[in-house]
Amino acid sequence: MTPWVLLNSAQVPGDGGELRLYRRGDEFSISIAGRGELMNTRVHGSEDALAERTCARLENTTTAQLLIGGLGMGFTLAAALRQLGEQARVLVAELVPAVVAWNRGPLGEHAGHPLEDTRVTVREVDVARILETGHQAYDAILLDVDNGPEGLTHKANDWLYSVNGLNAAYAALRPRGVLAVWSAGPDRKFLQRLKKVGFEVDEVRVRAHGKKGARHIIWFARRIT
Repeated sequence: MTPWVLLNSAQVPGDGGELRLYRRGDEFSISIAGRGELMNTRVHGSEDALAERTCARLENTTTAQLLIGGLGMGFTLAAALRQLGEQARVLVAELVPAVVAWNRGPLGEHAGHPLEDTRVTVREVDVARILETGHQAYDAILLDVDNGPEGLTHKANDWLYSVNGLNAAYAALRPRGVLAVWSAGPDRKFLQRLKKVGFEVDEVRVRAHGKKGARHIIWFARRIT
């Protein structure tokens, strides 16, 4: 089998460790040093579902305003753009500048170069900073910044999944807006926190790759008022 080749690496700000970009033939992988693979260009079914199922829950996709926390390999962004109208806008917050560079470079073709879409704006910043300043600004907020509520790659992500972070997300959503959170697995306490904040919550299990692969979790939390 063709071996993996390390193309680049980047430090996650704070205590997040080192991200590593690998290539094997036409396949790319992003791993975190010492903790294994985070994502792969062959396996992105649940990332697609995060965007597709969120957009399906929106009352208006023609002019929708979306915030995506975590660029990853661009598959969630690309899937969202396929569902949205020409007047829609998507703001992407990515903490690690190298991830943006990788998507503009070798990763771009796998997701169809979504960063080149004129509806997209990218900010190299912690999505938490955007949530803290937004007030009823977004029809949907999609969070795929880590492996889930445990904050594996960046400990500061814990705030996003706390009651304070969820209150900030609630305030940043427009009435009937949707917060969608991707996770590698279930988390009953996080589900309880979503409900405590006032969200109407739907927990959905999706496959990592079509009808195959690991089962991941997406929480769809709607702001009622």
